[in-house]
Amino acid sequence: MHIAIIGAAGMIGRKLTARLIADGGLGSRQITRLTLVDVIEPPLPRGFTGKVKARARDLSAPGAAEKIIARRPDVIFHLAAIVSGEAELDFDKGYRINLDGTRQLFEAIRAVHAEDGYRPRVVFTSSCAVFGSPFPTPIPDDFHLTPLTSYGTQKAISELLLADYTRRGIFDGIGIRLPTICIRPGKPNRAASGFFSGILREPLIGQEAVLPVPEDVRHWHASPRSAVGFLIHGATIDLTPVGADRSLSMPGVSATVGEQIEALRRIAGDKAVKLIRREPDELVMRIVAGWAQGFTATRARELGFVAENSFDEIIQVHIEDELEGRIA
Repeated sequence: MHIAIIGAAGMIGRKLTARLIADGGLGSRQITRLTLVDVIEPPLPRGFTGKVKARARDLSAPGAAEKIIARRPDVIFHLAAIVSGEAELDFDKGYRINLDGTRQLFEAIRAVHAEDGYRPRVVFTSSCAVFGSPFPTPIPDDFHLTPLTSYGTQKAISELLLADYTRRGIFDGIGIRLPTICIRPGKPNRAASGFFSGILREPLIGQEAVLPVPEDVRHWHASPRSAVGFLIHGATIDLTPVGADRSLSMPGVSATVGEQIEALRRIAGDKAVKLIRREPDELVMRIVAGWAQGFTATRARELGFVAENSFDEIIQVHIEDELEGRIA
């Protein structure tokens, strides 16, 4: 089996690569080839005995998608995107990377499909940012898409393209609407949602963190471990029951910032909580105000997608996976 991961140098991409290698296969099939692509060259994975190609490519650049598809991967994980805050600040870049790159990938598959019937599984990472307020809590699966950010709009358009190319038999696609992933390891990125991780990640290792929104802000979360599980499950299940609506809202944990902080207190104590510094940020507050607070995720749950049940679990996953079970 040949797997391509676009966005392989990112946090989820690296974790997905490591999980696939650790599992030794995808479903019942052994992975013999890996194609890893990102705007910076992804690291070569350890412990993989098959063929690996790691390339630095911008998916939106002319010819980049065609080079990936020329190798006929059986499953394509499309994770490449710029994050919400950056897409809002740089309109042109957001549409070029998040939408144009996706369309060029789909078109490259269509060209090869026309030649020899090539039809891969495409697992596309979307986002709960495709929804905008006002909305009910929890949001049902049939709620309309009304994104209130450029990032959410780019993802919503890509979801429609995914469904249409699948309907026409060009590929077998599934869109995974990720909750906000928390706790993200490493350094902060330019995502407007970055503080959700920062107010937990930094205090857990004894460092100060900034909170730019009020504690009553509620949002939808899942761990990086769950995100990888969503992608692998989406790559292996029978998609016939999904029907024409190819994008699914994933399970997660609905929590306020205050509830996050209390979970941190239960696990790491008052000393960690005291490291959170309040600094209101009008841009971040405006973006977050239009985000979803929770989902029923009924379709995804019925198809076997699973996530954590509490924020205590999410913090424990981070401690196990990133801190080797130790905290400051």
